[in-house]
Amino acid sequence: MPDPAQHPMDDDLGWSLKLGLAEAMVPLIGRLHRDHGVTVTVHGRSLVGKSVVGLVKAHRFARHVDDVELSLEGSLELLQVLCRLPLSPAVVDLARLAGAGTTDEAAVRAALAPLDPAVAGGPRPRGGRDVVLYGFGRIGRLLARILVEHGDDPWGLRLRAVVVRRGGPNDLTKRASLLRRDSVHGAFAGTITVDEENERIHANGTTIQVVYSDDPATVDYARYGITDALVIDNTGKWRDAEGLSQHLRSTGVGRVLLTAPGKGSVKNVVHGLNQDTLTADDRIASAASCTTNAIAPVLKVVNDRFGIVRGHVETVHSFTNDQNLIDNFHKGDRRGRSAVLNMVLTETGAAKAVAKALPELEGKLTGNSIRVPTPDVSLAVLHLTLERPVERADLNEYLRQVSLDSPWQDQIDYTDSPEVVSTDFIGTRKTGVVDALATIVAGDTAILYVWYDNERGYCEQVLRVARTFQGLDRPVFPAVRAVRDAPVATA
Repeated sequence: MPDPAQHPMDDDLGWSLKLGLAEAMVPLIGRLHRDHGVTVTVHGRSLVGKSVVGLVKAHRFARHVDDVELSLEGSLELLQVLCRLPLSPAVVDLARLAGAGTTDEAAVRAALAPLDPAVAGGPRPRGGRDVVLYGFGRIGRLLARILVEHGDDPWGLRLRAVVVRRGGPNDLTKRASLLRRDSVHGAFAGTITVDEENERIHANGTTIQVVYSDDPATVDYARYGITDALVIDNTGKWRDAEGLSQHLRSTGVGRVLLTAPGKGSVKNVVHGLNQDTLTADDRIASAASCTTNAIAPVLKVVNDRFGIVRGHVETVHSFTNDQNLIDNFHKGDRRGRSAVLNMVLTETGAAKAVAKALPELEGKLTGNSIRVPTPDVSLAVLHLTLERPVERADLNEYLRQVSLDSPWQDQIDYTDSPEVVSTDFIGTRKTGVVDALATIVAGDTAILYVWYDNERGYCEQVLRVARTFQGLDRPVFPAVRAVRDAPVATA
């Protein structure tokens, strides 16, 4: 009989071996990202910038898709092969390569042949696309953090400037401090310094020019070497084409992206659903709202498989900056009452906005919202009448598959933990997380609960739209497969 006392030592030895393999992977992942613009993933989860323990965890995650953990030794060998190949910017998934039996150098070279610059029409010129953040509030600062995280990507989005109204003589220091420390999302991962003389913030090697202006039409971005920039307007002050077009009158601006639902002719884009509606002629677009991004992908996949006759969306939403801390006058109904002391019933345009991304649901959804005294993470309750009866287990299993290995894996996540609460979802990079244990099904009626980080998760989705808008999408190898056994519903 084995000595039980040996088991902890054996486990420690196995863990040490895993850490050693992961440590060897870190520089290879970084080199591929910096030198070739290749983002290495495991079933859609990026390994770029991950800690050693994070790499081990990502490989363990693969068991949810493939029933076994992904071999760290096998991944290290694949990375060594990739580093020997001529590659263009792309997303390369180690788990899918291994799952397809593409592990030896000849097979990998053949599978990734389209990424050879000689085949792809020559090497893609190095140089990111300039981004300007107009506004530096909750969304603006989180966008800045994410952009700085990827600041070493020479083929990606490049944060160049933020535009704000001057708040006082020590404005720059305060802006930098708010970027450095966040009560919800914690400390900035890295170093931040302030250049008062040139009005710049340096964050992890990224130089951010702070521009003070009250007029979006008169900023001279070219003065700072900024050209053909994407301005991400996160103020919400202008939401129609006329207002947002003011940005286009400034020198150095090429396009404008709004981080709120657009009005009138402005396209509302939910990445994963309708980003292909963006054309080379578009100069203004919207990334819709956090709630729309959280629920629209889930509604899309449910409608495709089971058909939605009608539905009601109730969002339990964290309070936002447009509410009062204590009772005071507010032009909006109920929002004048204290946000930190009350649940506040208010309207949401998310249900109607879904139809702009999913025209097939036009007129089928209603919605309302309850603002609650939490600073981040919200919950959408989807009460749906389907075209046919469904079993709870079948609905949950379908959504689990969608979250793991499908074209919507960047948007939809899934949990079946009986212990999760709202703070567990702070920092979630997916736009919505289906809470499987909360799912209720009775015949053709289904009630789904979807958690979402209405700050971080939304910002990730905004930047996905930004990359598409700027022509920076990268091919994925091997390609993401469609959901298994998921036929489209017919009326």
